[in-house]
Amino acid sequence: MRSPSHAMAALGFVLQWRGGLDDPTMLLWADHTRFPEMEATALARSSSSSSSFSECTGTLGRSSFPSFPYYRGWKFDYESNLRPKICITTSTSAGLDQILPWIFYHKVIGVMTFFLFVEGKAASPYVSKVLESVSGVQVIYRTRELEEQQGNSRIWNETWLASFFYKPCNYELFVKQSLNMEMAIVMARDADMDWIIHLDTDELIHPAGAREYSLRQLLSEVDGNVDMVVFPNYESSVERDDIKEPFSEVSMFKRNYDHLPKETYFGFYKEATRGNPNYFLTYGNGKSAARIQDHLRPNGAHRWHNYMKTPKEIKLEEAAVLHYTYAKFSDLASRRNRCGCKPTKEDVKKCFMLEFDRAAFIIASTTTEEEMRQWYREHIVWTDKNLKLKLLRKGILTRIYSPTVIIQALRESGVFTSIIESTREALSKDQILSATDISNSSSAIKDHAISSSRKLGNRKESQATARKVFQISGTASHSLAVPPLSPPGIDFSWLIFNNIHLILKGETFGKRRS
Repeated sequence: MRSPSHAMAALGFVLQWRGGLDDPTMLLWADHTRFPEMEATALARSSSSSSSFSECTGTLGRSSFPSFPYYRGWKFDYESNLRPKICITTSTSAGLDQILPWIFYHKVIGVMTFFLFVEGKAASPYVSKVLESVSGVQVIYRTRELEEQQGNSRIWNETWLASFFYKPCNYELFVKQSLNMEMAIVMARDADMDWIIHLDTDELIHPAGAREYSLRQLLSEVDGNVDMVVFPNYESSVERDDIKEPFSEVSMFKRNYDHLPKETYFGFYKEATRGNPNYFLTYGNGKSAARIQDHLRPNGAHRWHNYMKTPKEIKLEEAAVLHYTYAKFSDLASRRNRCGCKPTKEDVKKCFMLEFDRAAFIIASTTTEEEMRQWYREHIVWTDKNLKLKLLRKGILTRIYSPTVIIQALRESGVFTSIIESTREALSKDQILSATDISNSSSAIKDHAISSSRKLGNRKESQATARKVFQISGTASHSLAVPPLSPPGIDFSWLIFNNIHLILKGETFGKRRS
């Protein structure tokens, strides 16, 4: 039997494209040839159904979108000798409609193992049972034992995260994510992983720039002396207010500052921002992958660090994290239930780190649904076709179809429904129905915190070839946790300098942009 890497190469040939180009051809592929290692038989399906099962499979079943059934019968079990071995850790309370596509998309691009720290809907008996049935997924529940273990973490006695302690809402989540990441490092070491990434379940890695559409390929080409790879994030730019499946329905994204010429970014900043507080609605400082090694620790949800040295960091010029933020209207409406803070301008500063999140919480908490939808359309939905075309031409907005094609192909193959059906058969109807009302809410994190991270054994690093990168940092130390940060605002000194330069050339700034 051939190695799954052959399948990844074939998939990469179909899906690969170089960052910065639209890829509409992805939607036109119609070859129904199977990959070599796929079994001849399709996944078994049960004809019976239940009300809970219908709800779970509603967005995960087959659809009318164009796709190719390459994944039918593929078990996604990679050989243990494939390198590098990549794992993702996340803290989530989402449902199957978001988590299953997220897991299997990342399996397709080369992620082997997932450490899911679950709460809420994700921790309900039925949902968690489905997740546990997926190969390579380890589900960690927020139990009293877990909180006691994290209560003994060395993090509580250190200063780098201290400014986030004992604060509500986003700050509490940030601390919880960091503690979970600390545990995941130990778990990744025990599982013989090479790289670890912290990612939310509304984010997808987009491995543009690799020879294959493969995260494994991308990280295999990173020099062995590099400790951390930063993926700048792109932000979803929705074009309707009735999106149900963001991973399948959203194809337009706003590019990160790091992937744009400064002249373009600042020159069109006002038009790209559209009256919102910042260029991006939420964070703009990306996510990162860290090489598993001795003394590794989290540095907040966006970065990693090392207790004994300053990590050598690179930032790739094409690969990105696709952040599907506020992609559904319900993402805004549900804000009111996420936090107990009062919806006042002063109070929300204590609960949310980013300005748009503060504004969204106030709107969700104080307006009618009709008013909320109008605000959603004005601040989030891209309804101005001329502006969209202009920013697409300038490269600020871009079309990315690869995740849509992959996830639609997975859905069409029956991978999601097969997993749900097999789990449903293992549970009684009463268990399924009761699961819809069960949530596993977290209690507050206690005030002392995972035992000192165990030393990681020496690892054999794969040889790597050099990649084009934006920057290499080996001297500046991240002494404090890196929070979610907004992209750079208008740089007035740059605008003054640019206007003087244009005047000397006999042009005006506005004339040049028209």
